[in-house]
Amino acid sequence: MGDMSNEGGHLSAGIDLSQFFQVFFEEAGENLDTMEQMLLALDIANADDEELNAIFRCAHSVKGGAATFGFSDVAELTHEMETLLDKLRRRELAPTSAMVDVLLASGDALKAQLARHQGNGGAAPDTTELLATIRAQVEGQDQVPPAPAATSVTPATKAAPAPAPAIVPAAKPGTRVLELSVGPLEDMALADNLVDLFKEITGLGSIEPLDAGQHADGMRRFKVTTTSTDNDLLDLFTFHVSREQVRLAPIGPGYGFHEGAPGAPESAASAKDPGYGFFEDAPGSPQPAGAPPPAAATASAAAAAPAAPRAPVAAAKPEPAKPAAGPESSTLRVSVEKVDQLINLVGELVITQAMLAQNSKDIDTALHQQLTAGLADLERNTRDLQEAVMSIRMIPMSLVFNRFPRMLRDLAAKLGKKVELVTQGEATELDKGLVEKITDPLTHLVRNSCDHGIELPAERAAKGKPEHGTITLVASHQGGSIVIEVRDDGKGLNRGKLLAKARERGLEAPDSMTDSEVWGLIFAPGFSTAEQVTDVSGRGVGMDVVKKNITSLGGTVEIDSAEGYGMSVRVRLPLTLAIMDGMSVGVGEEVYILPLGSVVESFQVRSDTIKTIGGRGRVVQVRDEYMPVIDLERVFDVPRFDFEHVSNIMVVVEAEGGRVALLVDELLGQQQVVVKNLESNYRRVEDVSGATIMGDGRVALILDIGSLVRRSRG
Repeated sequence: MGDMSNEGGHLSAGIDLSQFFQVFFEEAGENLDTMEQMLLALDIANADDEELNAIFRCAHSVKGGAATFGFSDVAELTHEMETLLDKLRRRELAPTSAMVDVLLASGDALKAQLARHQGNGGAAPDTTELLATIRAQVEGQDQVPPAPAATSVTPATKAAPAPAPAIVPAAKPGTRVLELSVGPLEDMALADNLVDLFKEITGLGSIEPLDAGQHADGMRRFKVTTTSTDNDLLDLFTFHVSREQVRLAPIGPGYGFHEGAPGAPESAASAKDPGYGFFEDAPGSPQPAGAPPPAAATASAAAAAPAAPRAPVAAAKPEPAKPAAGPESSTLRVSVEKVDQLINLVGELVITQAMLAQNSKDIDTALHQQLTAGLADLERNTRDLQEAVMSIRMIPMSLVFNRFPRMLRDLAAKLGKKVELVTQGEATELDKGLVEKITDPLTHLVRNSCDHGIELPAERAAKGKPEHGTITLVASHQGGSIVIEVRDDGKGLNRGKLLAKARERGLEAPDSMTDSEVWGLIFAPGFSTAEQVTDVSGRGVGMDVVKKNITSLGGTVEIDSAEGYGMSVRVRLPLTLAIMDGMSVGVGEEVYILPLGSVVESFQVRSDTIKTIGGRGRVVQVRDEYMPVIDLERVFDVPRFDFEHVSNIMVVVEAEGGRVALLVDELLGQQQVVVKNLESNYRRVEDVSGATIMGDGRVALILDIGSLVRRSRG
């Protein structure tokens, strides 16, 4: 748990809570994201109890942490949200679209509040209107009086349906007197600090010690007078000590550990037995011979506190908290910098392993059998380690896709359209660095489909289409690339309108252009076919930036469209990870690396089978297909000293839907290579995507197959 008595804590209680801030902010962010997704998926007409409970738990968790850290604005808003959600899950109110809207808006406000508390700047959002709206919704349908779950309501309670004050949830119980035990604790000062913290947070009630300083068993016990629920109290304390160390129970006979304590039995036996624990199975409770049976003690405690029916449930059932802790105990939060450092170290290890493998080629395996076996194990273990480390940075595309339902809901409402989002391949994984960079271009493509693609409901109905338009997001792996497709069933692109707009802007646009070339016009800077500029899109900035961003990642964008039926934008990205499998080829004295995912086949060829077309381009026949030939010696001006040598090995590679045959001198083998960014260490080189360090210490260039394919087309 760490030292809880550090000076300079956030609260005057003397506890340094700042060490927990980051954990709270991360967990609150996750809870708000989860709540938003569940609200968007909620079937308002047939809301499921478990869904409503799950949404309530998200708000409740954020409120508990905010109250603990003294973030009163966050606690106030989540408190009101919790009140509304509590009525919804108890079926005292029926969910409406307006309630979902205000809860989503509240989630946005909470994110802004949390960002401000994190020090990310920005003015505090004005939540006055939100709070008033939520309270109005809470009080607008006073159908059933507030009552604790799973308990019977007495007629006296029903006779007083007066609305509760705004600061107290309608479902909270009345004033109760409980005994709270904390421990066993190694540091007794911790309990005092927790009590001080309790006193700092107004609205919880009063707390006073019961054990008069006698806590040799490591337990501290307190009398708590409160109107808060058991969950609120447990949330407060279990943020600092484990839930197993906190117990709540109704006060009954036998509490108190000193002579003359209220309700303490006055027998001689009780003088010897200090009466540990106020309830059955209290932590640290001894079981002396002749102690009364636990059932009797429980019965007497229950008889003495008939007014608090919820408390025994909390005391007898602490187990549900354990499964909730499961996911936390099975995950670990690690900063990206640490992961990147780990990847770099594994990269260096791969280089060292390659060097050892290179230098051990000439070793006599018969004489050094153990050494060669060890080197083989090292190679296998290095590969396994590399794959394990790389998988840490891989995150599913669902992280990107999950942000679009909310965005589309708001956008469709603003545009008066009905849009449904379908996602496929959410489990497809991509490197974290790429995910962060691809999010903005994808967001623009989705907004563009909603604004320009999907028609208004009346227009769709007139065309015989369903009123709801559909935008589909698909992610999949193809070879060494990931392909993300954004498609809609809207009106598609109009070839004539695009050509006319291009000519109007002075772009060269002959009628002989192919469809794909015409669709490509929308990537021209400032190009827009929108009849009117809206606050959504249509300013003519966006699609050119989308293409520029994707191209900078080494990717490509392809558009397909059928007028009246919709359009599709396919973004193809290389899986540019820090380590990749490659095939090394020799040209003269130089070594080049081909990404293994792009290599199709290799074969020997006679020079007379290479044909020249039009005096410049050369092709080779591979079975029934003629393929462009690219001579790497000419592309990179490789110096050659053996002038009589004729290259006769072809390596067929494919990228961007096209294939070319590379002419090389020799195949050197397959190996793992560590990708080093050439642009940041030197400068951008055409047809080269990066560099690597070989086992002998030399630098080899990693070829950009997509660029070579485009070269053959030009």
